[in-house]
Formats: sequence, C-alpha cells, structure tokens
Amino acid sequence: MLALLIAVGCARDKPVAETVPKPPALQKVIFQSDWFPQAEHGGFYQALAKGFYRQAGLDVEIRSGGPGVGIKVPVATGEVDFGMNRSDDVMVVASRGLPLVMVAAVFQHDPQALMVHAESPVKTFKDLKGRSIIASVGMTWIPYIQGKYGIKFNLKPNTYGVAAFLADKTAIQQCFITNEPFYAQQQGVRVRTLPLAASGYDVYHTIICRRDLVRQSPDLVRVFVAASLRGWRDYLDQDPSPAHDLILQRNAQMSRELLDFSRGELILRALVTGERALGEDVGQLSLGRLAQQLDVLLEHKVVDSPVAIGTVATTMFLPPAGR
Repeated sequence: MLALLIAVGCARDKPVAETVPKPPALQKVIFQSDWFPQAEHGGFYQALAKGFYRQAGLDVEIRSGGPGVGIKVPVATGEVDFGMNRSDDVMVVASRGLPLVMVAAVFQHDPQALMVHAESPVKTFKDLKGRSIIASVGMTWIPYIQGKYGIKFNLKPNTYGVAAFLADKTAIQQCFITNEPFYAQQQGVRVRTLPLAASGYDVYHTIICRRDLVRQSPDLVRVFVAASLRGWRDYLDQDPSPAHDLILQRNAQMSRELLDFSRGELILRALVTGERALGEDVGQLSLGRLAQQLDVLLEHKVVDSPVAIGTVATTMFLPPAGR
C-alpha cells in the first residue's frame, strides 16, 4: 500500500504534455502587378508588409510587371491567381474569349494622361491633330480620341523614359500623372497634362482573376479583395512607410521622393477613393459605368462584339458600400 501511494504521488509530480494545435496553413496566392513596384501598387504592398494578407489566411506573392510582362494570359490560364489591369483591356480580351473577370477596382479614375511642355500650343485634345505622340501602340484610348474629335495623329514608340520628351519642346508623351511629371520637375522642366479622363474616356484599373476561381473558390477571392482594400485604405490614410520600405527593397530604381510624390497625387486626385460625394469608394465597381465603357469600345470598333457585363465583372466580393 505504501509503495502504491508513493507511485501515485510521483505520477502527479510529472508535468502533463500539452498538445498545441498547429496554426492553419496559409493559402498561397500570386498577384501580378502591372509594372515595377511603385506607389501605384502601394495598397498591395501595405497589406503585405503589415500582415493583412496573413491575417486573412493568405501567403501572398506579388510579382512585378514591366515591359513585355504579360498579365491577362497568365491570369486566365491560372499561372497567377490575380492581376491588375485596365477595365477596357479586360473587356477587349473577354470579347475574344479570354475568361477573365474584374472583382474590384484599384483606381476609380484613370491616371493615364498626355504630357506636354508648359509652353506647348496643345491645350485641348483637338490640338493633337497632325502631331506625333510618344505612346504605347495598341492602347484603346487612341482610336477613341481620334474618333471622338475627328482627328488623326502619329505615334512614336514608347521607350518608357522621359529623355526624348525633355529634349524636344514640341514632344507629347503618354504618361501617368502620378509618375512622369515628377521626373520632368526634377530636371527643372515645367509641364502640363491632359488627363484622358477629361475626354470622357475614364476607365477603371482593376483586380482581375479567372472565372473558374470565382466559381470554385469564392471565399479565396473574397478574403484577397478584402485584405487588399484594407491595405489601400491604410496606405492612403496612415503611415505609408511599411509599403514604401518594401517597394524600395524590390525596386532599385525607385526613390522615396517619387513614392511620396506619387502617393500625394493619388490622394489629391482621389484616384483610388474616387469622389465620395458621388458615392464612389475604395474598390467600388459600377456595372452601369462599365456598360457605358463597353458602348464606347463598340462605337469605335475597339470591341467587335458585345459581351455581357455580368460575365466580365462582379460586385459580389465588395463591401456593401462598393457595390
């Protein structure tokens, strides 16, 4: 009996091993941006740097874009899960059979513009008649501007730099209002911009994915969109340093001064938030506005045949305010 009591006592003194549950595995997601890391991707990098994606159960890889880097085909084939692309480009390729769908907006308004020297006689889009423009051939705004204003202009290949523009006071160059004007100012060159949105051609820049992902993994799409929009709100309203530090690590050609300039333009021009007085908000997609864009593309024969807007865009993954 004494031996038994001693054995029981010793057993009580031994620590009981606790079973610690393993944290759930993060789901791998690949997002393809449309250019090298920059402030125009700030919300995505903020979500990555501050752990918003991980909190949503995602292990997100952001792949850089650049000249010649495809977005639409890799997304459509499942090589990447999500991408960033213009709404007009998405509708064009969707009309040709590519199974893509827009699930949220990155930019409510198009930051694309035409940049001219401050003393240029080009004041309006009609003034482009007969001139030469440094631009990316194949952009859908080109036939729109020519058709709307009844003009023709010549195109020069876009080298994605500003050296040729700075050297020629008559030059006109396609630009982002959040980017190229900064480089001109750094060289002491005064410029003006004609935002394409001012012509009535105001497209979204969107988050896209393949239709199969929407059907088969709606929860994945929902949490990726939610974490990305959270990242954009945080990037614009709070300290952008987490995103900027990560962008600077990944883009050796980037500077903190350009990041600050670009973010300031995003905020000043409400490119991401939109005009809240008009009911616009971060991430919002208007199917009616997309339908109007499609009508413009059909009118100017950029799209050969109509597509059902419901097959190329959805608001089901947006918060109620963005639907």
